[in-house]
Amino acid sequence: MVLQPVVDALKDAVLTRRVLHADETPVAMLDPGAGKTKRAYIWSYCTTVYDAIQGVVYDFAESRAGQHARDFLGDWKGVLVCDNYSGYKQLLTQGVVDAGCMAHSRRKFFDLYVNNKSQIAAAALPFYSHLYQIEKRAMDLTADERRQVRQSESRPIAEALLAWMVAQRKLVHEGSAIAKAIDYSVNRWETLTRFLGDGNIPIDNNWNENRIRPIAQGRSAWLFAGSLRAGKRGAAIMSLIQSAKLNGHDPYVYLKDVLTRLPTQPASLIEELLPHLWQNSATR
Repeated sequence: MVLQPVVDALKDAVLTRRVLHADETPVAMLDPGAGKTKRAYIWSYCTTVYDAIQGVVYDFAESRAGQHARDFLGDWKGVLVCDNYSGYKQLLTQGVVDAGCMAHSRRKFFDLYVNNKSQIAAAALPFYSHLYQIEKRAMDLTADERRQVRQSESRPIAEALLAWMVAQRKLVHEGSAIAKAIDYSVNRWETLTRFLGDGNIPIDNNWNENRIRPIAQGRSAWLFAGSLRAGKRGAAIMSLIQSAKLNGHDPYVYLKDVLTRLPTQPASLIEELLPHLWQNSATR
């Protein structure tokens, strides 16, 4: 694919960052031998909302096996913001530190309250609301200032939430939905609160889930990938389109300019075409 050098350079740039998000979503891929489609996955890796580099790289794979994440990340060592999916666990033996998603923790209580009117679940929600209110105020601070605010304001709330969960767990029935919601958070508490000690780590994985959303919405339009090769090409194009959007560019204008310049662009200057560094040749 003609754009592959730019996509490869974008991946290299993303993998220089210390904190990344990871997520994955199922897509259909044509399975000619079976005469139908089968489930494949698009994996999404992106920089955080706090990062000076804004970029996302999608990776199309035939399964949800954790090996795909290991292959993509290679020797990268940093903080990976992700959900509790076991496919990421082996990365922890390779020098990767995982940071949990507080939104996943909150969602379990929120769903119980909305669907079952659980009063115990309802009592948990104000703790999360306070944490997110602090995050909203700290959004535009420096990483160190954000860490200080989290230490002074968020940590006491988080500790109170944990104490409340532990106390409630003793009162609810084993195997109940509320017990499972509490166990999810208590058992993962260290990773869920990783953000408290580092202003560069986001509180949740929502930033990357928003990068996944266009794919989830697009499934109803393009239905399936015709092959593994086609899926990988589609993922590469989407990486540039969504990264262009993240940097405030019109994807059409960006891709048109890149495709025009790429045939004569020296390999040593390929980074100039990355969305976060690109300048439209028509306006220079």
